[in-house]
Order: sequence, then structure tokens, then C-alpha cells
Amino acid sequence: MQKPILAALLLAATTPATAQIIAIKAAHVITDAAQPARGASTIIVENGRITAINDASAPIPAGATIIDQSTRTLLPGLMDAHTHLTGDPDKPFWNEAIETSEHQVAVGLANARKTARAGFTTVRDLGSANLTAFAVRDAINEGLFAGPRILASGPALSIIGGHGDVSGYRPEVNAALAQGNTCTGPDQCAARVREASQRGADVIKITATGGVLSQQGRGLGQHFTDSEMTAIAQTAHGLGLKVAAHAHGARGIEAAARDGIDSIEHGTFADAAAIKAMVANRTWYVPTLMALVGIDDRLGKGIFTPTVEKKVRETLALRGKALEAATKAGVRIAYGTDSAVYEHGRNGEEAAQMVKYGKMTPRAVLVSATSGAAELLGITAETGTLVPGKAADIIAVDGDPLTDATELAKVKWVMARGKVID
Repeated sequence: MQKPILAALLLAATTPATAQIIAIKAAHVITDAAQPARGASTIIVENGRITAINDASAPIPAGATIIDQSTRTLLPGLMDAHTHLTGDPDKPFWNEAIETSEHQVAVGLANARKTARAGFTTVRDLGSANLTAFAVRDAINEGLFAGPRILASGPALSIIGGHGDVSGYRPEVNAALAQGNTCTGPDQCAARVREASQRGADVIKITATGGVLSQQGRGLGQHFTDSEMTAIAQTAHGLGLKVAAHAHGARGIEAAARDGIDSIEHGTFADAAAIKAMVANRTWYVPTLMALVGIDDRLGKGIFTPTVEKKVRETLALRGKALEAATKAGVRIAYGTDSAVYEHGRNGEEAAQMVKYGKMTPRAVLVSATSGAAELLGITAETGTLVPGKAADIIAVDGDPLTDATELAKVKWVMARGKVID
């Protein structure tokens, strides 16, 4: 009696589980934002991956679960290359002195779901306290919570007293809140990169210049030296990691591009020389225009300190100018928003900002949010286009995002890695 039972158990243990097959019907499918859309089609998804994209007339596999989006356009899931999931706007700067890491993880998980529901199936988290973003990333990867694919940097590397370092408190409080993310000199900066890699960073974030929302009021110029940034870039690349540089001032942007940094974040005051360096070094640009929406919405309302308000006004005076010039010059653009400076879930509104202020076409914006961002993030083999074999990162909109960028802020349905985000 026992042998048949044992044999059945062994057979069950070695027999593959029945594949989950999903068939998604669509009026149109944008498989690649750089190419024309297909007509009525059905996307077949099996165990989280696209297995086929068929004409609507093709038979649907037996037993498949059918998802009817037949009045809508399907396209690749969007990507936001610059988020801060564990933070929210409107919190005073001293909140970092009282908020626990555990609470930040909870905030991050909630914001990750909002972001995914908005159509963003991949994000890059560029700056979070301690191990918080790694915890959010890992919990989603393990299937414990719904959310996007996350590439996280952990705390940004900073110079002592610069943007990204703790400031605005008594010296002993600054010291108590410090995260060990500052460095001076090429050797120590290289060591900080190795430590970030050891902690599990997917990307290295540095603050190459001053910042708008930090309490230091010494302008937005270059912070790290050329030798420090070169050491950071070379060390990171040796570990298979890319480097993203928060950079506002023109000379800091130029130096970061020249020194091997992979992407410029914000780039507000980029001039002709800075843009020339970006073109020459094939440096990506992530414009984050939604950050300007966030700070503009809050200017003059007592949310920012006088030190920060002064920098906000300087930044708003040049809204989108750098993006327009960079686009004309042929700089590679990746979509990114700086969420947490504005409310999470509004990520898709960046698209209209890029058209209005950066003079980009809706198609170019969509490329920047799909295949372009995937190239920057190093995940083109996994996502960015709808191709058999890639992850089923798929969203649906009612209109045509190739001609109307506002459609990216009106996503109606989302599938991330084969799972529908309700």
C-alpha cells in the first residue's frame, strides 16, 4: 500500500506544474515605441513571460485565461529611472531625525504599489536611508507585495557637508544621523562604492553638485573633484554597476560626463559645454521635470526653509531649457521623475512636461520611458519592448501614446512580470 503512495508523491514532486497561460486581447499593440503599432492582436503570456504576439484572428491556446483589453492599446510597461520610494513630499527636513527605517519600508511598499498601478513596471530608486529600498525591492521580488521591478542604490554618496550629507542640525545630531555615505579623496570614494556593492546596491548614486532641497546653501556647483568621480566610475564599472549623478550646475555636469559617470540626473543648468561633454561621452540624461512641478506647487507656502526657497526660484527660472538643448544636440534621454518631491503615482505626468518644456515628440518620450530607459538600466534583455521571451511588463491605455503624451498619465490596466496590478 505504501509503495504506490510513495511513487505518486515522487511523481508529483518531479512533474512540472501546469503552466499558467494568459491571453490578452488588444485593439492595437505597440511592441517597440520606435516602431509603428500593430493592429488588433492577442499577447500570450505563460508563467510571467511573453510567448507570442498573434493577430487577433489566431486561435487562443486551450485553457488560457482571457483578459479583454480589445478596445485599448497595449504597450511596454513604463520605467522611471529616478524615484525615491521610501519618501513623501511635504515632510519637514527634520523628519529624518524621527522617522524609523521600519516606517520608511512601509511607506516604500505603499508607494511602490501606487507607482506600479500608474503603469510603471520598473523603477530605479536613487537615494534612500540605510537598507530601506533594498528591503522594499526584495519583498516585491519575493512576491510578498505588489510592485514594480526595482533597481536600488541605497544612500547617495556625498562630500562631507554637501547635498546628500546630513545637515541642518547641531553637530552631534548630524553625526548621529550620518549614514557613512560621505567620502573624501579617490581611495575613500572607491571604498564607499565597494561598500555599497557589498550591501546589495544595483546602481551607485552620487551627488556631483549641490542640491535644491538640502539645507546647505552654498549653491549648486561641482562637489566631487574630477579624481574622486573618476575613481567612483571606474570602481563601479569594475563591479558591473552604473553610476547616476545628481547634478545641477554646468561645470559639475561637464565634469561628471567627462569622468565616466553614466547618467546625469536633473541637469538643470547644463550649458553648451556640458551638453557637448554629454554627447562626446554618450552620457544619458534623466531630466526629472516633475520635480520642478513638485517644488513649484509648494513654493511660498511655508514648506521650504528660506535657504531652500532661494534655490527653488533659481531652478524654476530655467525649467526644461537643458532638456530642449540636450535633445537638439542628440543626448540620449531616459525618463525619470524624482518622485517623492511630488506625490507618488503621478509619474506619468512627466511625459507632458517633456513635450511642453523639452520640445520632445510623444514618440521620443515613449522611447525614453521604455526601450531607452531599459538601455540605461542595462535590462534590455528582460524588458523595454514586447517581444517573446521577455517579461510580461504590459500596460493598456485608451488613446495613442505615440501621438499624445498625456496618455502616459492615464494608464487603465497594468501587468508587471506577468501579474496584474489591481
